Amino acid sequence: MLQCIRCGSQFSRYPLKSNCEKCGGILEYSTDLSQTIKIGLSGALNFWRYKQLLPPVKHMISLGEGGTPLLKAERLASAIGLKELYLKDETRNPTHSYRDRAAALLTSDAVDSGYKALICATNGNMGASLAAYSAKVGLICHVIVPKVVDVGKLAQMLAYDALIREYGDIVDESIRKANSLAKESGWYQATAELNPLVVEAQKTIAYEIYEQQGVPEWVLVPMGSGGTIYSLWKGFKELKKLGLTKTLPKFVGVQPEGCAPIVGEINENKMILGEYSPSTRALAVLVGEPLQAELAAKAINESQGFALTVSDSEILTAELQIAKFEGVFAEPASSATVAALRKLVNQNKIIRYNTVTCLITGSGLKATDVLQALTKKQKTAGLGLEISTKEKILRVLNEKATYGYDLWKQLGRIITRAAVYQHLKELAEKGLIASYEEDGKKFFRITEQGKKALAAIEDLKLLL
Repeated sequence: MLQCIRCGSQFSRYPLKSNCEKCGGILEYSTDLSQTIKIGLSGALNFWRYKQLLPPVKHMISLGEGGTPLLKAERLASAIGLKELYLKDETRNPTHSYRDRAAALLTSDAVDSGYKALICATNGNMGASLAAYSAKVGLICHVIVPKVVDVGKLAQMLAYDALIREYGDIVDESIRKANSLAKESGWYQATAELNPLVVEAQKTIAYEIYEQQGVPEWVLVPMGSGGTIYSLWKGFKELKKLGLTKTLPKFVGVQPEGCAPIVGEINENKMILGEYSPSTRALAVLVGEPLQAELAAKAINESQGFALTVSDSEILTAELQIAKFEGVFAEPASSATVAALRKLVNQNKIIRYNTVTCLITGSGLKATDVLQALTKKQKTAGLGLEISTKEKILRVLNEKATYGYDLWKQLGRIITRAAVYQHLKELAEKGLIASYEEDGKKFFRITEQGKKALAAIEDLKLLL
């Protein structure tokens, strides 16, 4: 059955729906666990090992998802000041992200139900996963993407022969479009925020962590729409209901400073909607109006955890540290968890002898903005992207004032427009540039302080 998390109303599994018809609350699958496990888990550690704990499907579509390693990050732990730190490395899935778990269950359900096509709105990973699994079984995969999306993820979708359509500046608008197209066309709705099966698939990450490690004291998860952190929380709660564990972890939800509506709702009891332009290099979590914020808040509050933000520069530093110390190349959204962990350790909210697990959701190979930065052979690795890109912006503005889109073109379009605007915001905050309105456009110009900074960068290069 599907059950509303808010009012408790129950509905049949079909037709598929994501929200309660009575109160509008989010629907999730409700299962009588006492009737679910009649025999022990068996077989290799992979996604379908947990089929008894998932909504039933006849077809079990698979590309070898799940069973990802839980890596003991000893060098990274030492650098942060922890005794025990683990990375749940979901980059080892077939398309290099945790969304392969959801794609396996959704395509199985779509085939069971006789669909020939599915549709998905996505920031990237979900679209890449669904495109691959649809190709496996011959489903037509329609993907709606926003203007700002990692090119590496887009390349995967194209390779798997998905039908891609751009709609909206960020994924919020893409989701609304996918919702209307699914109703109009009758395609299977595979958007993560609109299909409750996604939470069910992703809770298997918690099952695996339990089998690999037991129950950690803390679990850190990046947040976009909010469903992922709840997925893991639900998985651990089910393990307790099954009598397999007596303890539960505390959860930390992490968002970038430039796009943190869920953190705002949890910490300030309000969600900022439509009052700002969300911006971050962590494009996987660039969500302005998260549809599953209620789920995220439920996981954090019930587990007595925290919600906090980290800056894009802190994310980049963490990304480089994860790669340098542990040999794992994580996408920016994943790296935010390690950046947040450092903050919490420094604040003594997580102490040295706590056992911590960070979820690494996807591969940095998909995040082209970061790849371009890393290929520049900078001597100051942690500051390479910051200095090189900001220096280029200052050099352009030193020649003449211009607006954001023109600046993006002059930079060679090698980074996303969102990244350009994030740099402009940070430069303005430091007083290195200023803005003004002209002919309905927002122009940027370099300040005297900015010119001094440009000269200082030149001096620094002479010393290196």
